[in-house]
Amino acid sequence: MRKISFSSALLALLLFAGCDTDGSNSNSNSNDSGNGNSPSALDGQLRSLIQRNGLTGNPAAGRAIPSMGDPKAQLGMKLFFTKDLSLPGDTACVTCHHPLLGGGDGVQIAVGTGAVNTDIFGYGRVLDPAKYAPYYEIGGGPSQSVNSPTTYNAALQDRFMAWHGIIEAAQPWAGPNGTVGGIYDPDSQYAADGSTRIVDPFAGADIPAAQSRFPVQNPIEMAGHDPRTIDLSSFQKRQILLDRLTGTGTSGELGTSYLSPQQRAAWKNAFDSAGVAITDAAIYNMISYYEQTQLFIENPWKQYVQGNQGAISEQAKQGAILFYSSYEEGGANCVQCHKGDFFTDNDLHVMAVPQIGLGTQPDGDAYGREEITHLRSDRYKWRTMSLLNISKTGPWGHDGAFTTLKGMVQHMVNPATPYDKSNIVQTNMQNVSRIDEQHARALAQLEANRNSGISPHRVADLNDDQINQLVAFLETLTDPRLNNGAFMQQWIPPQNAESRVLNLQVDVNLPSEATR
Repeated sequence: MRKISFSSALLALLLFAGCDTDGSNSNSNSNDSGNGNSPSALDGQLRSLIQRNGLTGNPAAGRAIPSMGDPKAQLGMKLFFTKDLSLPGDTACVTCHHPLLGGGDGVQIAVGTGAVNTDIFGYGRVLDPAKYAPYYEIGGGPSQSVNSPTTYNAALQDRFMAWHGIIEAAQPWAGPNGTVGGIYDPDSQYAADGSTRIVDPFAGADIPAAQSRFPVQNPIEMAGHDPRTIDLSSFQKRQILLDRLTGTGTSGELGTSYLSPQQRAAWKNAFDSAGVAITDAAIYNMISYYEQTQLFIENPWKQYVQGNQGAISEQAKQGAILFYSSYEEGGANCVQCHKGDFFTDNDLHVMAVPQIGLGTQPDGDAYGREEITHLRSDRYKWRTMSLLNISKTGPWGHDGAFTTLKGMVQHMVNPATPYDKSNIVQTNMQNVSRIDEQHARALAQLEANRNSGISPHRVADLNDDQINQLVAFLETLTDPRLNNGAFMQQWIPPQNAESRVLNLQVDVNLPSEATR
């Protein structure tokens, strides 16, 4: 199948073709009643639900959000886009988290280091198994077990990052982004009781910074499988990267000798321009600074909550009523987990999304939160993600199992719905024959949690029209500025050799059926 690749600049034009200059689409969010602010029969009921849930429409109230005009954010953007933070020099943060692809990579399960073509991302990015040998025998499918979470609205994350919450604020909400009380991360040790985690004193300024430190040392994300580095500690791997940027230290070929003097001078100038010294902590704190500028909350639902009754359609209003109504009221009770203006309870739950792909267990399954806490009661628990901008952040589910938003909604309404394997569109997906078995195990865990009172989830008896109404409501949670190429370009750095940023290309084709 012929594959066509486009630079990031051209991708912006392709993604945003046909949109109005303000980022909105002239056909989205049309009000079926045809009158911008005239109330419909649904508005009174919906206003009552909004008041009951204490909604303001603004999840960023009271927060100081960095600006992309800040030199620190500009530095963070360069660091986010550079391959220099990958030990083999083949991957960047943006490989899996592109601002133009919903803050993710647009595919079901990420392919990080070790790709055949390291400048391609999207469905055209495929693994070269030889680059993993002899450490892993994984075939040519995706190397990871989960979908790339969005970086959008990182400034609003106060408790967890990563699907199973391995980045965790010790005192969530004591300060924004886990800035008070310390952070647990993959370097956190356990106390003598075996279950109490100890905060990592080197975790970083906040949880987005803590999160950004670990892909660079993970062999399947950015660190690779070089025999010289595979067994090094996370600190040692980051030290090589620091030596690479500064030209000092004893890291040799992979560190101090990796960049030319001119390239190191360019990095020094970038840090100097931001008024920041080149340190291990500064690298990841600056990436966090950049991520936190990606605040996208100006959506039609916010307008509706704040008084514009014509901001969303009648179908979306019906979906909102289903979303916020309890089971007893005939609703889907989505709000039990997707609470508040940020649409999350900041917790983890079993929702029995079937594991696709490699998984983390010998049989191809993945256990979610249990892999962090080692508690059997946490098996198959994954984070409640925010629903803001959800129409941009697919595929959906912790592993990208669902390639349509409607399919994801149908699963959440009734997780026992048989999984449709036509959702699997990624090349050489592993363990497809085990999906039904793994789905059944996750369903059994969900049912056990219901019976023991751990899970409040029940099946909602909704028809297809109601499912469509829920989808229509969820689509109102997306900021239309994401459709504005000129607006989004501020999160994309100039593509030139001096800036050392990654000139990634996107393969816009789905794999052919013959290669799946």
